[in-house]
Amino acid sequence: MSHTESNGNRAVATTDKLASRRLGVWGIVFFVVSAAAPLTVVASAAPTAFRVGGIGAPGAILASGAVLILFAVGFTAMSRYVRNTGAFYAYGARGLGKPAGLGIALVTILSYGFLCVCFYGFIGFFAQMTFGSLLNIDLPWGVYSAITLVLVAVLGYRQIDVGAKLLGVLLTAEVLILLVLAVAVLAQGGPEPASAAPFAPDNVFFAAGSGALFVFGFGSYLGFEGTAIYTEEAKNPQRTIPAATYLAVSFLAIFYAFTFWVLTMAFGVDGVLQLAAGDAFQDMAFEAAGARLGLWATIAMQVLIVTSFLACLLAFHNACSRYLFAMGRERLLPPSLSRTHPVTNAPYRASMVMSVVALVAVTVCIAFSLDPFLGFAVPTYSIGVAGLVFAQAVAAFSVVGFFARDRRGHSVWRVIVAPTLGALGLTTGFVLIATNFELVTGVEGWVNAFLLAPTPLLFIAGVVWALILRRRRPQHYAELATFVADASEE
Repeated sequence: MSHTESNGNRAVATTDKLASRRLGVWGIVFFVVSAAAPLTVVASAAPTAFRVGGIGAPGAILASGAVLILFAVGFTAMSRYVRNTGAFYAYGARGLGKPAGLGIALVTILSYGFLCVCFYGFIGFFAQMTFGSLLNIDLPWGVYSAITLVLVAVLGYRQIDVGAKLLGVLLTAEVLILLVLAVAVLAQGGPEPASAAPFAPDNVFFAAGSGALFVFGFGSYLGFEGTAIYTEEAKNPQRTIPAATYLAVSFLAIFYAFTFWVLTMAFGVDGVLQLAAGDAFQDMAFEAAGARLGLWATIAMQVLIVTSFLACLLAFHNACSRYLFAMGRERLLPPSLSRTHPVTNAPYRASMVMSVVALVAVTVCIAFSLDPFLGFAVPTYSIGVAGLVFAQAVAAFSVVGFFARDRRGHSVWRVIVAPTLGALGLTTGFVLIATNFELVTGVEGWVNAFLLAPTPLLFIAGVVWALILRRRRPQHYAELATFVADASEE
């Protein structure tokens, strides 16, 4: 459908359709893997996981990936029948009922929104530190955040494949530096013989810090569910979405487990635990790169940390924009959010809203002199992590609910058993995050309950909203979550 809007003295035609047949398998993989930010996970989450959970970090991240693959088995089967950029919203509505769908939509939008906002703090903090130490440039962190905001706003306005190409370059660079480090460690050897201890069940599932390990395990895959968000913009989505999902999750699971294990080989099992217990534990990956490859590698990693956050931010910005677009199309948010650009077919209205929200958040942070890392990025990140894992768990149960009534020719394993196991694993993951939330936030006390509260409260609010809508506007309620992308456009 096309629309005409006034822009000064000109009439500008807009549409409410995304660009179809724009993204291939690898374009979607780049968005999803970039959202997970591999370099930042290895450089930050790995040392912290070793510090609080012990040597089983590589095994825990592999086990977390296995749970997500079980979820993906049913998730990808359902993607054949639910082709809607509102992904979790549509899955929840079709699998557990429209009230659950609206509840999960609110939680997902909140999560993606907070994750978008938090990365402006992270990128400002690390860019200020990196360019200050390497180039002796002394600029406030907000300058770097503002530059990033403009860049993301421009890319959000452009065709979706432009962002995918940039993500491909940035992602390749950060993965490549870690692979070069891994090759160097394997070639040079470590202070101890290679050990399988990081994958031993006693160290992964039964150690004193096992719960903490899985907090970082599940948190390291944030955004993998984004494959379904791009279903309306994918080439041949019935094949593209499953392929991209399996590739993304499998790559992340193997890559994370391997690179985490490489750190245990670089320093030895005892050495990595000793380093993790020290004050400079966050320098673990940089120290390994400097010792094995030289100063150039340390510098490269410092720069690539910044670009990794940029890639991550762009991926989450696009994902959140599409959720806002879907909610506008459903008339649950202002319908103007469902307008797409007449040339690029990008959801530019929703993208602009996200950019404005980020601008306000950064401005408030600067105005109140908040620390960009501890006072801004970490709290908002923690809200996003909790909410997104919760949404994944609900979506997993939605898959089971969808196929319980009619398996549509699929095997019991694919659409009932595997997604049920995935749902139970993700529920366990959310419980572990909630009960170890101080590891995510870095603070203790009532603040953690305050940061966790939006997730269940918004889910309940969405359910109540749907029930009110069913009573007061039954026709609108009946039309919810019925949109399916036109197969002729795919």
